[in-house]
Amino acid sequence: MLDIKFIRENLDLVKAGAAKKRIEVDLDRLAAVDDERKRLRAELDTKKAEQNRRGLEIQRAHGAEKDKLLEAMRQLKSGMGESEEKLKGVMEEWQKLMLMVPNIPDMSVPEGDSDAENVEVKKWGEPTTFDFEPKDHVTLMTELGMADFERGTKVAGFRGYFIKGDGVLLTNAVWQLALKHFGAKGFSPMIVPSLVRREAFMGTGYLPQGEEDLYKTQDGDFLAGTAEVAAMGYHMNETLDAKELPIKFLGFSPCFRREAGAHGKDVRGLIRVHEFFKWEQVLLCEASHEESVKWHEWLNRNTEEFIELLKIPYHTVVNCGGDLGLGQVKKYDVELWVPGEQKYREISSASYFHDFQTRRLNIRYRDAEGKMQFAHSLNSTAIPTPRILVSIIENYQQADGTIKVPEALVPYVGKEVIGKPGN
Repeated sequence: MLDIKFIRENLDLVKAGAAKKRIEVDLDRLAAVDDERKRLRAELDTKKAEQNRRGLEIQRAHGAEKDKLLEAMRQLKSGMGESEEKLKGVMEEWQKLMLMVPNIPDMSVPEGDSDAENVEVKKWGEPTTFDFEPKDHVTLMTELGMADFERGTKVAGFRGYFIKGDGVLLTNAVWQLALKHFGAKGFSPMIVPSLVRREAFMGTGYLPQGEEDLYKTQDGDFLAGTAEVAAMGYHMNETLDAKELPIKFLGFSPCFRREAGAHGKDVRGLIRVHEFFKWEQVLLCEASHEESVKWHEWLNRNTEEFIELLKIPYHTVVNCGGDLGLGQVKKYDVELWVPGEQKYREISSASYFHDFQTRRLNIRYRDAEGKMQFAHSLNSTAIPTPRILVSIIENYQQADGTIKVPEALVPYVGKEVIGKPGN
């Protein structure tokens, strides 16, 4: 959430930011509602001061004079009640409009309507080639008993799957390597809730706009699509010790997404599923643009380094304005080469938000001058499963139908080849 004072003083800048993100919000209406909000507040303050003054007069008055003053007080209270009701309605509209105002993207964010216009900023490795006819991950995992998609659909419905046998070993190996790699960066690991209250979703910016992509319980809570939501809620309504900054969480959780806008897309295999697991980097730092930029680059590089450990070709793109979320100032996507599709597919997103989330979540600290500040927040996917299995399996397949285990994962898998007779 942006500060209303900032919005009023920089209305054209905020409008330009919304346009760059392709987000529609009526900022002129917000300004008009804010004027009415301030007018009614001033009116109520004046009436409360009058109420206090007349209260003192009533204490000193007697007889007919007191009766007259009491009647005037009743009329004043009635008028105050009407003003309070008007203010309540105005505040409801004001809050709804405020929640729709997007954060301003960084100047370095390219123009564009969708992810098709994201810009490559780095490329590592060359796309894998084979001297045999390669198979896709669905075929390989089915043939090697690593997954069962047919029974997954039978049991869990559309996009359902079972991970089995060596698929479990490979998944667990990714988790263990991630814990070691990212843990060495100074993160505090946490297993966080997936069932999260509405306040945390509002605070992180996933609500109200993204509700159609969330699973909701009968109690009004939601299932999170990322550990970011719970990890950011950890310090909700708290004042942090500035000496603790930056605070680094490595959150792990099952994740759930309805994929409401993805009907007909990626319907086969593990690229886009409703239920998955993910390690997530979450960071809180001091309220400084320079600090946010520094840590944003660092978070994204952490994931790039992890992919390089696995020796999978990838490229990194900077997301265009139309591919940014409500609160994001800037975002990178790391995309891995998928031989079966002959294209790069997203495996990680790294974003920074300035104080957009922390203002909504009320996460503050006192700076060196003693002034209260809203911390800045950032997050980045560390690694998701089972999606990472797609690129591992397809890039490391061999002519005999087996899969070579990436060297970095061998100690955790316990074998060098999956599918080799006797293994």
